[in-house]
Amino acid sequence: MAEPSSQHPIQAHGIIGDMRSAALIADTGSVDFFCWPDFDSPSIFTALLDTPEAGVFELAPVLPDARRQQIYLPDSNILQTRWIDTESVIEVTDLMPIGDSVDDLPRLVRRVRAVNGSAQVRMRCRVRHDYSRADTCAVLDGGSVRFEAHGQPSLRLAACRPLHASDDGWALAEFELNEGECAEFILGADDDPLVKAGQGLRCFEHTLKYWRDWLAQSSYRGRWREMVHRSALAMKLLTSRKHGGIIAAATFGLPEEAGGGRNWDYRYTWIRDASFTVYAFMRLGFSDEANAYVRWVRERVSDCCQERVDLRLMYALDGRQQLPESELPHLAGHGGATPVRIGNDAYTQTQLDIYGELLDAVYLANKYGEAISHEGWRNVQTLVDKVCERWHEKDVGIWEMRDNKQHFLHSRLMCWVALDRALRLANKRSLPAPFARWDQVRQAIHDDIWDNFWDAEGEHFVQHLGSREVDGALLLMPLVRFVGASDPRWLSTLAVIERELVRDGMVYRYRSGDGLQGQEGAFTACSFWYVECLARAGRVDQAHLEFEQLLRYANPLGLYAEEFDRQGCHLGNTPQALSHLALISAASFLDRKLGGQRTHWQP
Repeated sequence: MAEPSSQHPIQAHGIIGDMRSAALIADTGSVDFFCWPDFDSPSIFTALLDTPEAGVFELAPVLPDARRQQIYLPDSNILQTRWIDTESVIEVTDLMPIGDSVDDLPRLVRRVRAVNGSAQVRMRCRVRHDYSRADTCAVLDGGSVRFEAHGQPSLRLAACRPLHASDDGWALAEFELNEGECAEFILGADDDPLVKAGQGLRCFEHTLKYWRDWLAQSSYRGRWREMVHRSALAMKLLTSRKHGGIIAAATFGLPEEAGGGRNWDYRYTWIRDASFTVYAFMRLGFSDEANAYVRWVRERVSDCCQERVDLRLMYALDGRQQLPESELPHLAGHGGATPVRIGNDAYTQTQLDIYGELLDAVYLANKYGEAISHEGWRNVQTLVDKVCERWHEKDVGIWEMRDNKQHFLHSRLMCWVALDRALRLANKRSLPAPFARWDQVRQAIHDDIWDNFWDAEGEHFVQHLGSREVDGALLLMPLVRFVGASDPRWLSTLAVIERELVRDGMVYRYRSGDGLQGQEGAFTACSFWYVECLARAGRVDQAHLEFEQLLRYANPLGLYAEEFDRQGCHLGNTPQALSHLALISAASFLDRKLGGQRTHWQP
């Protein structure tokens, strides 16, 4: 079993990727997590959830007293880890080249250079196929090492320095690196002709140009440009170049509670993130990404309408609907948090809020992107009719409660959003629709929320029917324009949220039970929603301060996981798309309130 001291903290990692897969690299120069060849493929490096024996790629100088730093090369997703010692400076540059084709297999390129002085450098690489379940051996093959396991795709490690293969599955190298010298290592498919020594510099130049050309499309000129652009780059890394969908996070099994059992697989696409994704990409000027994501969503909608089945709340990037959950008992878990899970049984749940997020995304895409097609509008009508039939039913809510279903306010709210956006779109595009019926249902949902989800004694809206608790999801009420940001009832609800759920700007989702043991951390996205609610309520100075404090909770690279512990350290899967989407939304609105940039894009 892994000891916590043998693992690196969640926030001590940067991410690189090629929009087909991604790798997490610690500030020690250790690749601790990598699924290959796709985001949701079995992992080949899983040290983040166990020990180095579960698969790792270590590359570092022997400088035990050096100061370490990690940075991204400006305007890119190329990661650099630096060791600054009294007599030498060594840097490792990590990247995954962007292939000419979306079907190109991922390659991991690592280049170590002596910037100043000299140092001994050690490299250890152990591939462990199939989530570290397969018996992988390392075979010296000419100047490279091939990693083989029965029934698994072979990988090859090429290098410009001599490699050795150990009997217990490691590729090893140790060498002296003098000032100005560079050594490179490339890991990829065994039969990939580009996995060979000498390709590193070309890959570096091509990849750096790709990222900088992409980010140059950004229209954001606000005061938090560096953090907003880092969020955009993180979102792009989590985007499938082939399919257009965006995974919720790059990882599985990272705990939402230290040592606890709240460990889920987030390498899939949640429909609920749709409106946040479209908003963020459109807001920053990345219309191609927004339109590609909407097309991915439309394919899922078209499939469910043609097959006459309910829309799923989550899908694999390739559209798979079945994502059965299983456990990996052989892995010790991050910090001992078990069980480690792959797959996600939430795909079987009923969550009525997804219709609102979906229709909000369709509405935004039509307003600022591609116009909806005839078939697309027919599918929308089918979905809206389903909302009319089901809005009053119980579900598990936005937070995927694993106990009894309830009448959640947020689910009602998003059903109202579905009707509201469909009516707005129909009016804007002069599209045929049963206006009277849809408007009648929209009004019924509106009245139901005001009449049945308001606690007169506590003077606040409640999480679900019969509850007296508040919920972080209520922060979306003014953001989706259901209630005015300065409405007295909303302000009294916000005051209760601040008293019950906010701690130093970090916002917990809820305090009520959810059918699981233990307690989770504060939710990053809710924390940024809180900032935006403050700004919209006119409390701009407080919003500004809270936002600056939240920015300090990012890791040194500007990345966020799903949650924070009570000291602001990261919990949960990382980096999480929703966290960065919420940051972009809060930064954009707060910047306008502070007298920043003016644009025509005013949602």
